Amino acid sequence: MPWYKQLHWQIIIGLVLGLIYGVVAASAGWQQFTSDWIAPFGTIFLNLLQLIAVPLVLASLIVGVASLGDLEQLSRIGGKTIGIYVLTTTIALVIGLALVNTLQPGNAVPKDVRAQLEQTYQGDIEQSMKMAEKAEGRGPLQPLVDMVPSNFFNSASDNGNMLQVVFVAILLGIGLLLIPDEDAEPLLSFFDSLFELVVKVVELIMLTAPVGVFGLLADAITSIATGSPMGIASLLQALGLYCVTVVIGLAIMVFVVYPIFMSLFTSIPILDYFRAISPAQLVAFSTSSSGATLPVTMEVSEKNLGVSEEVSSFALPLGATINMDGTALYQAVSAVFIAQVLGIGLAFTQQLNIILIAVLASIGTAAVPSAGIVMLVAILESIGVPSAGLALILGVDRPLDMLRTTNNVTGDTMVASVVASTEQQLNFPTDGVSVVTSDVQGSVREEPVG
Repeated sequence: MPWYKQLHWQIIIGLVLGLIYGVVAASAGWQQFTSDWIAPFGTIFLNLLQLIAVPLVLASLIVGVASLGDLEQLSRIGGKTIGIYVLTTTIALVIGLALVNTLQPGNAVPKDVRAQLEQTYQGDIEQSMKMAEKAEGRGPLQPLVDMVPSNFFNSASDNGNMLQVVFVAILLGIGLLLIPDEDAEPLLSFFDSLFELVVKVVELIMLTAPVGVFGLLADAITSIATGSPMGIASLLQALGLYCVTVVIGLAIMVFVVYPIFMSLFTSIPILDYFRAISPAQLVAFSTSSSGATLPVTMEVSEKNLGVSEEVSSFALPLGATINMDGTALYQAVSAVFIAQVLGIGLAFTQQLNIILIAVLASIGTAAVPSAGIVMLVAILESIGVPSAGLALILGVDRPLDMLRTTNNVTGDTMVASVVASTEQQLNFPTDGVSVVTSDVQGSVREEPVG
C-alpha cells in the first residue's frame, strides 16, 4: 500500500495542514470562517469518538470476562494471571503519573498561549475547577460509592460516568458465567456480535481522523496564533516533551519492570528473553494491534520461551484483552498533559480516578489500533478535562501507538512466562532452540539456532 494511503500518514498530513491553515487563517483574519466551516469537522470527529465509547467498553468487557469460561478458572491460574496484569497496569499508571507530574511537559507552553487556550475552553475549565473542588471535599470511600450506579441507562448516557459502565459490564460478565450455558449463549452471541460491530465502527471512525484532526487543529491554532505568533513553536516544544515523557515511561516498563519480574520468577536470561520474543514485538510494532499479533505471541511463547499450551492459551488471549500497560501509561500521561496545557489543576483524587478508570477499563480496551484514543476521551471527560484537547496529541498518536502496543505484547509474554514458571509449566529450551520469526504480515517460519 502506498504511504499516502496509510491512515497514520494521513493523520500526520492532517496535522501539518491544520497547523499551516491555522497560521494562515490567523494572519488573514479568517477566524469566523474557520469557526463556521472548518471547526465543525473536528467537532463531528470528536462526537463520533464519544458516541462509540460506551458500546466499546460494554461489549468488550462483557466478552472479556465471559471468555474466562467458568469461575473455577479464576482460582489458581486465572487468579495469578489477572492479578499480575492488574499489578503491572497499576505500576505503569503510577510511573506515567510520576513522570508527567515531574517533567510537566504541558507547562512548557507560555502563559500567554495558555491564556488563549483557557479562553477558548473557558466553560469547560470552569466546570473542571468545580469538579476539582468537589473532589477535594469527598470522603475516602466516595469513589467506591460513585462506581455503583442507581440507574444504568443514566450512566450509559454520559461518558463522564464510564467507571459505572465498567462496573456494570463486569457484573454482567460474572453473571453470565454463573447461569447455565444454554441460557447464557444467546446473550454471549449478542455481545460477541456487538463487539465485532464496535471494532468495525471504530475502524470506520478512524478513517475520518485526518479530516477531524485538521478541523480541531485549525480551530485551536487559529485562536492561539491570533494571540501569540510564538504559540505554535511553544506548543510543538511541549508536544515533543510529551512524546519524550511517554517514551521514557514505556522504556522503564519494558527494560526495567518486566525484567525484574522475569528475574524474580523465572530462570530465563533477560537477553535470551528479549531475543525470543522479538518476532512478536516486531509484528506488534508494525500492526499496532495486540489482537493481530496474538498468533505470533502464542507461537514465540510456546516454542521460544517454553510456556505450556495450557498457560499460553489462557493467559495470552486474556492479555490481549485486559493487559494494556503501555496504553494505560499513555492515557495517564496524555490526560495530565492536556490538563497542564489548558491550565487545569488536577486534584489528587482526580488523578486517582485516572488510575481506577484506566485499570478497570483496560479490560474493556479492544485490542485494535486507536481503541486507546476512545478510552482516553472517556478518561478526560470523567476528570473534567475538555476532550477537544485531544487534538493536541492526535498527530503523534500513531508512532506512540506502535510503541505502546509493543509494550503491551511484551507484558503479555512476561506474564505468561511468570505464571507458567509458578505452575512448573515453563520449559525454556537451552539447546537447539527453534526461533520463530515473522514478517510484518505475521507469517511464521522457524529457523534453527545453535
